[in-house]
Amino acid sequence: MANNSLDFSNLIKDWQGNQKYRDLTWSGTFNEYLNLVKENPKITRNAFQRLYDLILEKGTEEYVDFKKPVKRYKFFDDIENDGKDAVFGLDIPLMKLVNVLRSAALGYGTEKRVILLHGPVGSAKSTISRMLKKGVEAYSKTDQGALYTFEWIDEKGELDGILGKEAKVFASPMHEEPLLLIPEDLRPRIEEELNRGNKTEFRVKIDGELSPPSRFIFRQLMERYHGDVNKVLQHVRVKRLVLNEADRIGIGTFQPKDEKNQDSTELTGDINYRKIAEYGSDSDPRAFNFDGEFNVANRGIIEFVEVLKLDVAFLYDLLGASQEHRVKPKKFAQTHIDEVIIGHTNEPEYRRLQDNEFMEALRDRTVKIDIPYITKLKNEVNIYKKDFNSRKLRGVSIAPHTVEMAAMWAILTRLEKPKKANLTRLQKMKLYDGRSLPNYTEDNVKELRKEAIREGLDGISPRYIQDKLSNALVAAQQNNRGSVNPFMVMNELESGLKHHSLLANEELKAEYRELLSVVKQEYEEIIKGEVQRAISADDSALTRLGGNYIDNVKAYTQKERVRNQFTGQDEEPDERLMRSIEEKIEIPESRKDDFRREIMNYIGALALEGRKFDYKANERLHKALELKLFEDQKDSIKLTSLVSSVVDKDTQEKIDVVKTRLIRDFGYDEISATDVLHYVASIFARGDVKNR
Repeated sequence: MANNSLDFSNLIKDWQGNQKYRDLTWSGTFNEYLNLVKENPKITRNAFQRLYDLILEKGTEEYVDFKKPVKRYKFFDDIENDGKDAVFGLDIPLMKLVNVLRSAALGYGTEKRVILLHGPVGSAKSTISRMLKKGVEAYSKTDQGALYTFEWIDEKGELDGILGKEAKVFASPMHEEPLLLIPEDLRPRIEEELNRGNKTEFRVKIDGELSPPSRFIFRQLMERYHGDVNKVLQHVRVKRLVLNEADRIGIGTFQPKDEKNQDSTELTGDINYRKIAEYGSDSDPRAFNFDGEFNVANRGIIEFVEVLKLDVAFLYDLLGASQEHRVKPKKFAQTHIDEVIIGHTNEPEYRRLQDNEFMEALRDRTVKIDIPYITKLKNEVNIYKKDFNSRKLRGVSIAPHTVEMAAMWAILTRLEKPKKANLTRLQKMKLYDGRSLPNYTEDNVKELRKEAIREGLDGISPRYIQDKLSNALVAAQQNNRGSVNPFMVMNELESGLKHHSLLANEELKAEYRELLSVVKQEYEEIIKGEVQRAISADDSALTRLGGNYIDNVKAYTQKERVRNQFTGQDEEPDERLMRSIEEKIEIPESRKDDFRREIMNYIGALALEGRKFDYKANERLHKALELKLFEDQKDSIKLTSLVSSVVDKDTQEKIDVVKTRLIRDFGYDEISATDVLHYVASIFARGDVKNR
């Protein structure tokens, strides 16, 4: 055993975390800190500046969304955590949020406001707040995000209990910026020296005052050393500050309880009664616990959960904290704080704020950022794929389009009915998702968005969809059902409406059920199309059919005859063949000549460039050829025989080929491919076959 043992001490010794730990626990004199500031002025940034910089440093992407330029911030992709808290489809609201932070970082006024994320339940308000807090914490551990605080020291025991009875160290209770130790009248000279030779845009600005305990100790030491600041600062040890929510350093979270139990000391701290005996007075700042959420969050960020449920006494604290950057601890003067205040609330609470005339001061000090539900299908799908991202979940697979159909229903419930009579909600959803519809331009889509004032503020939340997807998976596992398909999930969605806690309106429930029918119909069209393509996916047969069609179109447009490859005779172009293909994509008789000339002109243009025509390059023609081939082959495959109990060997082999194509080309597995074929077969059996 001894011969096979490993010397883990060497592995631990070489661990790079040791060096990282040394970097994060750096300490030095006040003068050494001033030299650090001279070398890198950004270590003195305020909370808004650091938050804005950390978002910016993750990178950005720019794109155009219906003629509107949008900047996407990669910070919200949460790459470091494999996208666990990634935010999808909210690029525009997040861009507005970052613009507010930029304005605050530049000192344009929004640093004196409460940032209020407003939106319906489940719209990612808490997720955004959580990401900002995690980002601030992680950034403080990097070289770019380094920041520092200080502690008072009495290593020789010469201060006669100024730091406390037998105390050698008194840490700054609010993790203050060390530059605040510089007296007011000395600050301009120090700032000038620190900024001299600074080639960056950032300038050191000492703003704020010491907390009551530090101010008390500073004053006592100034008396002891007869105003010699250098001797006072010899009792200061500057150290690296790492923000950590779990340790309540620089990151605070406040969640209101019921109104009877709310106590404002939770925000601003309270007297430490055990210390009163030591210091002799409850007004001695050393006998006070500066551990309220505002104190804790100094130098970082504080999140107010459901902020508008706060008691009025709390709201007064919030006003001073935002506008003046000060809080008022019990029995002490107003105390400077440096932190980003972010709160979130839902629609009913915000309406109550608007209706309350006594809350006018709070409204005036609030920057509201709307965080609506997503209205783009592909972004909504990404939310659920984050949680249901495996093809197999404990022995149960998720059939293709299952998540997509659930997301589609959620989006439809959030969209306002189009005012245009000839436009359905489903078509509107497709336009928003970037798909094209005849006679609709980007300008039309912009107009649709503009006229829908409350779009995204009502409807079904992603949490409801996630719950029902989970229910369907659990039911499938319990029933030994190998695959969860869209119908199973849609049944869960519909049955859940009966007891939906946020839906009391029966008319709205009926409307949502109707939208489920729309989604079911859309799903049927999708799987019919996939089965049709799987049946007609014979490339050689498609190529022959395409070549035959082009030969006939060429002869027709040039008024020539076509050589029959079997008889060797020249014949008139096969009008019946051409129309049977063109009708599949709804080319009317009156437009057939135009369509055929367009095809030949395209072929001619390719020939001039030395390129050959490929039917796959023309989407409409490709679709028409697939539908024609499907029509020709479906009878020979006898798909409808799937609904009967007897299938002959030849037909079964052809069905197996189609199933293989569904698995290969469309992402099905054995179970879901069989399910889809049976369902589409039942549609064919009742004669319900529409050309897509």
